[in-house]
Amino acid sequence: MTSTAAAVRHHYDVGNDFYRLWLDPGLTYSCALPEGPDDGLAAAQARKVALHLDAVGPCPRLLDVGCGWGGMLDAAVRRGTTTAVGLTLAQEQAAHVRATARPGVEVRVEDWTDHVPDAPYDGIVSVGALEHFARPEDDDGRRVGRYRDFLARCRDWLAPGGVLSLQTIAYGSMDRADASAFIQQEIFPAADLPSLLDLAAAADGLMEIRRLRDDPLDYAWTCERWAANLRARRAEAVALVGEEVTARYERYLRQSALGFRMGRIGLLRLVLAPRGRAWTGTR
Repeated sequence: MTSTAAAVRHHYDVGNDFYRLWLDPGLTYSCALPEGPDDGLAAAQARKVALHLDAVGPCPRLLDVGCGWGGMLDAAVRRGTTTAVGLTLAQEQAAHVRATARPGVEVRVEDWTDHVPDAPYDGIVSVGALEHFARPEDDDGRRVGRYRDFLARCRDWLAPGGVLSLQTIAYGSMDRADASAFIQQEIFPAADLPSLLDLAAAADGLMEIRRLRDDPLDYAWTCERWAANLRARRAEAVALVGEEVTARYERYLRQSALGFRMGRIGLLRLVLAPRGRAWTGTR
């Protein structure tokens, strides 16, 4: 198992029942798209999913890199996608998708670096996965190189006219050297965030950035809703995973919400299209 896979499983294989206590019913574990402070979490998550599916447009074949518990895949097939492929490194997530998937959904426990498509994709979505691609010990060149490798593969996997809709946490006003040791060591080990400059350098000459927005307050709102849900069902959480794990997640959600509120970390949403490269079938 790679260090990335081990780190992902450290976080996401805590157990599906634990996440059900505080996520929305669709188990969407990424920044929502609220319309206002009194919005409901489920509605805000559905709006976020729609944002990404609208970005890729009509999509007979869709790839979701970092598919989580399959909410994006499910929504895509309900819109008319005939083949929706999801990649995850978490066994618990894959088991859930397989147990609940609609016809046309396929989930693979597979790293994007190992993925070999059967045919080009009409659209690619990746929400909350890029944070796991680089490691804290990477220098600038290696970190940007990892992101560039991912974008190059996406470019090659896309059919003509296809786009990538990408969402990731990113450094805002905080310097990388000031990143939380608690989150890097106890919540998301072996993971690091990109900066907007990293992503621009990775895309340079390779992918055209067609749309860009930074929504840190959306993620502050989302983390606060998750924290409130976990607080309301704390006794059940402790019974499932213990006091130590529950307290760790409470601290993580509080600290993250504050970081987004202060602008120390941001939430980037990008739509990228290939520059001058048609499908080659080589990856």
